[in-house]
Amino acid sequence: MIYFDSDYMTGAHPDVLKSLTDTNMLHTVGYGNDEFTAKAKSLILSACSIDEKNGDVYFLEGGTQTNAVVIDRLLDCHQGVLAADTAHINVHEAGAIEATGHKVLTLPSCNGKLRANDVEEYIKTFYSDSTHHYMVEPGMVYISYPTELGTVYTRRELEDLHDVCAKAGIPLYIDGARLAYGLAAEGSDVTLPIIAALADIFYIGGTKCGALMGEAVVTRRKELLPRFVSLIKRRGATLAKGRLLGVQFSTLFSDELYLRIGAHAVALAMKLKAGAVAKGYRLLIDSPTNQQFIILPNKKIEELRHNVSFELWGPMQPDETPVRFVTDWATTTNDIDILLNLL
Repeated sequence: MIYFDSDYMTGAHPDVLKSLTDTNMLHTVGYGNDEFTAKAKSLILSACSIDEKNGDVYFLEGGTQTNAVVIDRLLDCHQGVLAADTAHINVHEAGAIEATGHKVLTLPSCNGKLRANDVEEYIKTFYSDSTHHYMVEPGMVYISYPTELGTVYTRRELEDLHDVCAKAGIPLYIDGARLAYGLAAEGSDVTLPIIAALADIFYIGGTKCGALMGEAVVTRRKELLPRFVSLIKRRGATLAKGRLLGVQFSTLFSDELYLRIGAHAVALAMKLKAGAVAKGYRLLIDSPTNQQFIILPNKKIEELRHNVSFELWGPMQPDETPVRFVTDWATTTNDIDILLNLL
């Protein structure tokens, strides 16, 4: 059986696991106040071209946890978060944001992306309503890079969203659970320093990008996250053995491992896409990242399931159904060849 269900099906990248093993018997202080975490923060800020005097990095364990804690910190009690209707926080986080007392304010998506014009119009319409004091105020904008559909924003699209947010005086937050694959996307003109310059806060995903677990919250404006460490603790998200996150991220951000992981997965995803199209299959969406959405006859889906593990993208349809194949650091060329032969 070969697995394409998601990008957290295996453990850690061998280099990350080696670093954890090599440091396993060392004694360090807890809660992320150790030398490895300090090194990881420094490496990440440098990779993002953020001055350590202005920016900061915080480590949490998982994506949903990270989104809930960050959004709760950024919003006042009467505010909600603007997001695409397909956004992860709206569809696949079991109401985690609403559980903190904040509403997800959805807007129509375009290939998974939120459009700056829609955000601007929503905010304008909101404040034009004389009863807006009794409505949930848009207090921030959430997007993911890449999106739930594997698509990526262009630099211009990010700049437009940044400008709308800056004009409205609200922060732009980017969910980077799969950031490594977004940065490696075919034809992308976005880099990590560009993400850091245009997002007020974002996180660098580790769980889906080579780590056992862990996400790195990054901000170029540390004043936006006052007493953030206290809120992390209050939400039960403080890892006592914080050095485990520091060790992993210091490894991921040494020798460009994070970028290499993304490039490897995307290259194999492109091989899969090209091969599937050459065989006459249609794409649900043309994704340039490690998630590929292919429409397959239901009979072929049943045949594949004997040898391949993957996800349906939505409920089974009468004749043919979109499925998702996801590559990662552990995917091999042979895995792709086997899948294409089975297709």
